[in-house]
Amino acid sequence: SWTHGDGMLSLLPSLLLASLTTTTLGFSIMSSGSELTLKSVQEYYGKVLSTSKDLKTSACTASGRPHPVVQKIIKNIPAEVREKFYGCGAPLPLGIEGLRVLDLGSGSGRDCYAAAALVGEKGTVTGVDMTAEQLKVAREHAARYCTETLGYAKPNLQFIEGYIERLEDAGVKAESFDIAISNCVVNLSPDKPAVLKQVYRALAPGGEFYFSDVYCDRRLPKSVQQDEVLWGECIAGALYVNDFLRHARAAGFTDPRVLTSSPIDIVDPALRAITGEAKFFSITYRLFKLPGLLETLCEDYGQGVIYQGTIAGSESAYVLDAGHTFEKGRLALVCGNSAAMVGEDGRSWLAKHFRVIGDRATHFGEFPCHKPPAPAAAAPAAAPAAACAPGNGCC
Repeated sequence: SWTHGDGMLSLLPSLLLASLTTTTLGFSIMSSGSELTLKSVQEYYGKVLSTSKDLKTSACTASGRPHPVVQKIIKNIPAEVREKFYGCGAPLPLGIEGLRVLDLGSGSGRDCYAAAALVGEKGTVTGVDMTAEQLKVAREHAARYCTETLGYAKPNLQFIEGYIERLEDAGVKAESFDIAISNCVVNLSPDKPAVLKQVYRALAPGGEFYFSDVYCDRRLPKSVQQDEVLWGECIAGALYVNDFLRHARAAGFTDPRVLTSSPIDIVDPALRAITGEAKFFSITYRLFKLPGLLETLCEDYGQGVIYQGTIAGSESAYVLDAGHTFEKGRLALVCGNSAAMVGEDGRSWLAKHFRVIGDRATHFGEFPCHKPPAPAAAAPAAAPAAACAPGNGCC
């Protein structure tokens, strides 16, 4: 698994191999040409960085403040775990009590520790990482944190060594998790389509991949992809947004949703010269595993949803994505995909928090996600969820 941990890329030239075809755990460790190896990333995050102050871009630091509930939890996480944190977002959903959480590239474990508090004593959290230094930090404090800080009878938190491109080799069983999270790690993988397929495999039906990562407004040239520091700073591996959407859909995540997006600053002049006019973004995506329910376009079945206000920290309203905020007790008209994501047929992990009205017996054409739909005659109090935009909501 890729880590966002404690060392960046003061990498030796010997770690760069122009025509490497070696495989590790059955997959190619080079994405193409003279890309950085798994060993390179291990060195950068395991031995070079000391704290986030060593970074040369804003890619590996949080793009926004976590939810107040999460902020409160983070304050009680061991200092060493917090200091080794390098992330580009806050991929920690609320309302996950009792669920099974998998963290890809868990690094020092900060997000895992926070998730352990969010899932409660009946939930479980598993972090996967490939870097020994990071795993050592993560494991060292886990038992005491769970039993003393959280007051649990036994730890609900574990860390395993492995690669996120080959989760089964790390012992991750199919359909064994409800939520997968990841914080600025997928971009470091030389085989991103494999990561998405592995996550889809690991999630139970109704589960979700809720993660933050770095993306670009174009496909990056080789000069950027092969730069050692930019690779470790999560810039060289940034996917062109549209390529990511294609990979996600091919893996089975039919309707990727943007939750938040913010620009990334390249603060080092030398690195800015290499990246040129390319624009980078930290984006938090929500990818739901709902086989048979999600369609490639927004379709109108006359459905509506009502949020019950039952998620602690989001009592008055729930934000599904950048285009959908559901107020407690207020009927909102939605497309079939949005209805599925919040609980149609009881499949989604969010189902217990929503009431879904209507089914798919009658189709009324494409859902007007680019403009607010007309209020339903039979339900004058209904309000459409905020209009979607391509890539930002249900389109």
